Amino acid sequence: MNYRHAFHAGNFADGMKHALLVWLLRALARKPAAFRVLDTHAGIGRYDLLHGEAQRTGEWREGIARLIAAAPPALADYLALVGHDGRGGIGTDGTYPGSPALAARLLRAQDRLSLVELHAADHATLHALFRRDPRVQVHHRDGWEAARALTPFPEKRGLVLLDPPFEQPGEYERLTEAMTGIARRARGLIQVAWYPIKGRASVRAFHAALREPRLRESGLRESGLRDVLACELHRREPLDAARLNGCGLIVVNPPFGFEAAAREILAALHQALATGEPGSGWTLERLADE
Repeated sequence: MNYRHAFHAGNFADGMKHALLVWLLRALARKPAAFRVLDTHAGIGRYDLLHGEAQRTGEWREGIARLIAAAPPALADYLALVGHDGRGGIGTDGTYPGSPALAARLLRAQDRLSLVELHAADHATLHALFRRDPRVQVHHRDGWEAARALTPFPEKRGLVLLDPPFEQPGEYERLTEAMTGIARRARGLIQVAWYPIKGRASVRAFHAALREPRLRESGLRESGLRDVLACELHRREPLDAARLNGCGLIVVNPPFGFEAAAREILAALHQALATGEPGSGWTLERLADE
């Protein structure tokens, strides 16, 4: 499976991740104080669904295209931000906004967006997209290093999106370490971490690491996070580890009302995207209390 996001833009996983992300960003904007968003693996920010990689895979047709056709009320805000043309199609320019573009559309004048991308060509594309927006900073650096260096935020409020490509072994361990470190430096930040569901074992181990405060051989706490929710959307039973059978989103410090809203959003996503295969569904589980 090729994890370069251009191949998968607008697919079911994007729909799940972005619908929940939009709700969280709206919640941050309810208060007048400034906030910052840090996207550690930002990609190129906007994707052409009608040409190139996305056109070759066509995954968006089973993702955003189906969501637009169904138009469930629980996804109205997200779909409006995607900018579909109102006739069951994608945006009028044939593009799908990635997390950076969605976040930028929800920023106010006082808010800031820090985007991190290590891939040189993708960084150049991302930088060009936001070069005229003074609220947005684009960094050419490693996302894991940036998660350490750029937190806590000067604004004291905000959200960190951790969305690695899962191209290398150890991504779950890096996620756990990054989230633990952010919580230690800036306890109040909202953290959002995406992960694929291919088989059961790796996801169970990931959840266990987040749920149970344990001591590693180095003597450092592996987790000990508080107020953690795991949202999952399942396409099928995770029996074939070569397929993306579902995806999950860990949310640390969810704002008031998120849990109820997430249930509505996940149910709407499942109804619109259901494959009819065994194991299709959604879950919302609390991994750690406040």
